[in-house]
Amino acid sequence: MVDITAERGKQLSSRVSEEGAGWSCQRIGTFERLRPHRRGFTWLSPRTLWRSRNEVVAKLLGDPSGQVRERWVAAQRGRGADPGLRVRPGLGTSFDFLLLGDTGEGDASQYAVVPGMLRAGEGTAFAIVASDVVYPAGSGNEYGEKFFRPYQDYPAPIYAIPGNHDWYDGLGGFMRVFCDAPALRPRPDSGLLRGLLWRKPEAVDEARLAEARKLRGRPSQRATGAAAQPGPYWVIESDSLLVVGVDTGIRNAVDRRQAAWLREVSRDPRPKILVTGKPVYTANVHKPSPLEDGGTIDDIVRDPAHRYVAVIGGDVHNYQRYPVRVGDRVIQYVVSGGGGAFMHATHTIRRVDVAGVHEDDFRCYPLRGDSLSFYSHIYARRLRMKWLSLTPDEAACVTAQHVGNTPVRPVDGPVRITRRMRWAARLLGAWPWPFRLPVDKVFQRYLSELSDWDTPPFFKQFLRLSVTPETLTIRCFAATGCLAQELEPPVEDEVVISLS
Repeated sequence: MVDITAERGKQLSSRVSEEGAGWSCQRIGTFERLRPHRRGFTWLSPRTLWRSRNEVVAKLLGDPSGQVRERWVAAQRGRGADPGLRVRPGLGTSFDFLLLGDTGEGDASQYAVVPGMLRAGEGTAFAIVASDVVYPAGSGNEYGEKFFRPYQDYPAPIYAIPGNHDWYDGLGGFMRVFCDAPALRPRPDSGLLRGLLWRKPEAVDEARLAEARKLRGRPSQRATGAAAQPGPYWVIESDSLLVVGVDTGIRNAVDRRQAAWLREVSRDPRPKILVTGKPVYTANVHKPSPLEDGGTIDDIVRDPAHRYVAVIGGDVHNYQRYPVRVGDRVIQYVVSGGGGAFMHATHTIRRVDVAGVHEDDFRCYPLRGDSLSFYSHIYARRLRMKWLSLTPDEAACVTAQHVGNTPVRPVDGPVRITRRMRWAARLLGAWPWPFRLPVDKVFQRYLSELSDWDTPPFFKQFLRLSVTPETLTIRCFAATGCLAQELEPPVEDEVVISLS
């Protein structure tokens, strides 16, 4: 189905029309029928922030995730998990799969992704959630509404890589759901103060979890035997390609044993994709992810003997793609974190030049102009400053002038950029200040997070990856929350990679 409709999907995208971006949403999608209630999710709640405190504690007092991860993996191997943490679903040489990142808020923005995902995901062998399955703190008691219910109609197995929020529960909920692992016995923390402040794993209500599992209880939805997920990191094997998933924990670091495993897996001669909880390139910045025993994840990826063709990371809630030339080949570095959580702004991304990537070869969703326009509407209402609001055309022209490119989507008539428009863009982090004031970084870190919304357009996305012995095709599909994009999910980006 996807191959037949891919070209039409491109013509329906935000790169072609405002309608494709969801600006003229004539009918809301059917996703609201899937939700069990109408409660939203907010990061403004003190309780939410307190439950997420392990991020701050790890930064100030050290991150114990590496030691805890080693205990989880050792326990899994003791229970009979594959020693090499291999997943063998019997895929053959050609298959398709889905990938979503940062899904689990359990609100409208997550459920809005589901109808288009089911439609564009027909015929896929499995799906992967790359980072932050459940917000705010990965509790096993929240998987019902934030994992099992939204994906109850996806007919194939779902694997996952934990994100930092899944680690705020000590990985207890994640390991119980995806690996059927019993809780670890608690151990005293070597850091007294950290032990006092650290959020401990939440006891799982087994009856509640068993009831939630029934929502995805069909045999085709369960990965068992050699196809079961063995731990928080793993490798899915096929004849044509390996999909390698690594767990970057809270602070984007990889423990010694996982690093040794990654090096061993990477020596396999088959081509590979790396799926990681944190992206290697994002917002025109290189973040290679350190290994405890020296070097970085990206060092392993760049080694030509390891044959990595793409790296896909979650954590950042939008879509970005950087085609990086490494020697005589190109590795596609992708951010795919738009699977359900609040949207991180793209209009704060400066002109792209990292690792020699040219701005014209960079792709993002939402487009910078749509990102700026939407946030301008939000803050015009919040601050009661009507002059702050920018139309999509105005925002596209402002960002294009600053970045130094041509607006991606054709603009309807000439737009004169005024002082008002520049000041609006400046206040929202899309235009430089006369003096050093890093509004773009503040916006990315805080203002996006505090600006979640529950009405279209949502600017969410997911990936469908198609594998043959010769090629890997990655398509980014949009989810706006509008009925038109549910029925025909727009293709916002597509890249074909040779595996030969």
